Amino acid sequence: MLKFYSPGKLLITAEYLVLSGAKAFALPTQKGQHMQVTPLETPVLKWRSYTHTQEVWMDVTLSLDTFDCLVDNKTPLSLIKKLQDILKCVRSLQPTFCSTGFEVQTNLDFDRSWGLGSSSTFINNIAQWAQVNPYELLDKTFGGSGYDVAVAEAKQAIFFTRNQYTPLVELLSYNPSFKDQLYFVHLNEKQDSQQEVAAYNKRTKPSNKQIESINELTSSLLKTSTLTRFNELIVTHEKIIGSLLQQTPIKERLFPDFNGAIKSLGAWGGDFILATGDSCPTYFKEKGYATVIRYDEMIA
Repeated sequence: MLKFYSPGKLLITAEYLVLSGAKAFALPTQKGQHMQVTPLETPVLKWRSYTHTQEVWMDVTLSLDTFDCLVDNKTPLSLIKKLQDILKCVRSLQPTFCSTGFEVQTNLDFDRSWGLGSSSTFINNIAQWAQVNPYELLDKTFGGSGYDVAVAEAKQAIFFTRNQYTPLVELLSYNPSFKDQLYFVHLNEKQDSQQEVAAYNKRTKPSNKQIESINELTSSLLKTSTLTRFNELIVTHEKIIGSLLQQTPIKERLFPDFNGAIKSLGAWGGDFILATGDSCPTYFKEKGYATVIRYDEMIA
């Protein structure tokens, strides 16, 4: 039996611009995705995936030669097709992949709707199993910058700079003195990362000045020792990305009366935001946002 594990991720800086080569700062989450692979004498691939509540969300048996579906157990066709596409891509990179029978079980620690990386943790786990380049596999299946795979591989805080299949990944130690003032709030909405990447790629490309500004800000964020300076930096970051996207930062749009700073994480408009200050839990729960998680409960 083989076991693999990849943590989830949160992108703290350089959302969107990471696709254009900006340096991004990302953190691993305590919760991730597990994968267990057991050899089978029967020449088939049995695949079962569980949610964080132990509900089965995919349960299929596939042929080994073409990954055709032999048993679907009422698994949605769209999920089966995505799994087949990924497996075929893996085989194109590693021709001997899955040449004998296996039973695979995956288990998510986090809610799939949270946007913490159900796809990237899956890609990194299967890439470890097949011994293929996870960035190439990601690029040919889901797309994206690859920072999420880098976090899954590193299992710690990182600076990430995109570079096709060999990105620059700098391992970091991050333990801010003001972490008791940092909270992650779920917006009760899920953003489609693939759609957001596609939309960004159609936009006018960012200027070198915008990329340099984000690079400098990313470096400064890691070094800052006070919450006041941290707040200033994330507010500036929001203005830069807002200008690029021609969108209003989320604090101005939804939480103008909040006494603290707010930063979007990843694609704007969904998943998690980062909010600062003691009033976070009470404020957001009164606004109808029930998922408010302390930094030390979220980050690994």
